[in-house]
Amino acid sequence: MTDTGAEDVSAIGPLDIRQVMAALPHRYPMLLVDRVESLIPNRSIRAIKAVTMNEPFFQGHFPGRPIMPGVLIVEALAQAAGVLAVKSLGLEGSGKLVYFMAIDDAKFRAPVEPGVLMTLEVEFTQMRKTASKFAGRALVNGKVAAQANFTAMIADPPA
Repeated sequence: MTDTGAEDVSAIGPLDIRQVMAALPHRYPMLLVDRVESLIPNRSIRAIKAVTMNEPFFQGHFPGRPIMPGVLIVEALAQAAGVLAVKSLGLEGSGKLVYFMAIDDAKFRAPVEPGVLMTLEVEFTQMRKTASKFAGRALVNGKVAAQANFTAMIADPPA
């Protein structure tokens, strides 16, 4: 785990879907975090996405062999990072949004198919009030399915 200079090691969690929705503006079908198992402010988050056959993207990706699109796996990691940032920076109810700025070193190791619980592990690698960097991995049955480093900014919503 990368040291962000923060000393707060008091874990928060679990957080149910209502608490996740309070931290993120995303809603169906773009809400890709179902539950937070643990969150250590200023440090890391471990969240869950239940991948079901009912996901709308499985209708076309791919008929007969449904696979979760890699970009949506990275989006799920970014949403977990959004919850981490909102909780760590005390932004709930502020109207501030967490926006992607960059995705680096994305790697896809195994397909994610319906019927699994995808674990999202994200940690701060650099934390600032206006922009932060993260490292994330998506796991299925304890094996890495995808990983990426990414940067996000904290900003006011568009006018």
